[in-house]
Amino acid sequence: MNDRNLRIPKRVKRSDQIVESVKRWIAVNQMQPGDKLPNERELMEQFECSKGTVREALKSLEVQGLVSIRTGPNGGAILERVPFEKASELLRNYLHFEQPSGPEVYALRTLIEPEIAALATPRLTDEDIETLAALVERCENDPETFDERIAQRIAELEFHVVLAQRCDNALLAFFGRFLNDMIRDLVIFKKSALPEQREFSCSNHTYHKKLLEAFRAGKAEEARQLMHDHMKEAEHFNKELEGQLNQHFLGANLLNG
Repeated sequence: MNDRNLRIPKRVKRSDQIVESVKRWIAVNQMQPGDKLPNERELMEQFECSKGTVREALKSLEVQGLVSIRTGPNGGAILERVPFEKASELLRNYLHFEQPSGPEVYALRTLIEPEIAALATPRLTDEDIETLAALVERCENDPETFDERIAQRIAELEFHVVLAQRCDNALLAFFGRFLNDMIRDLVIFKKSALPEQREFSCSNHTYHKKLLEAFRAGKAEEARQLMHDHMKEAEHFNKELEGQLNQHFLGANLLNG
């Protein structure tokens, strides 16, 4: 008999069971940020457990970002919307040791960004257009220092963040912003020092200007096609940059070996 068949299933802690029950209760009742959970005594009675177990469950929900605990007569556990920054950080931590490459990230962006651009087009405000225009203008001139090069790359990414924030598809919006975070963390700081980066930035700048005009004209389908072409070219550049980067590290290792 296989040893695996003899293993006893891991027992789920009572506090963890309460956490999952509370999450289901929130979903079933369509509760919203700002709503209050039952107080400690009510939770103790409902789950037939001690105060310590309830507090452990509430602390777990707080660490996960789903509730905030307030003290005082009107205190208790208040439902919170998990901030994008926290969710993105946790997912990036999960992928940290997987080390996805720039081309892998851009291959996914090629699928996501065109839809974000099309969906965001009719929802962009005059203020959004001004923000996009300012980001495009920030990338007009050649950077003179490494810090300026990084700042321009961040501005290029912020252009896409503005679009994701106006996309009314929550999943597309999240993954669009998440992939931008991935690029910021895993790509720009190791690739911006390469000479080929300037050619990549020139391509980005050209497409962003064309996209800005499509957004101003409210042309969603044109924006979708432009973004698709933009992402395909960016994917191509990143494959070249990845090859240059690997050669750079190989050369450095040979010199130090």
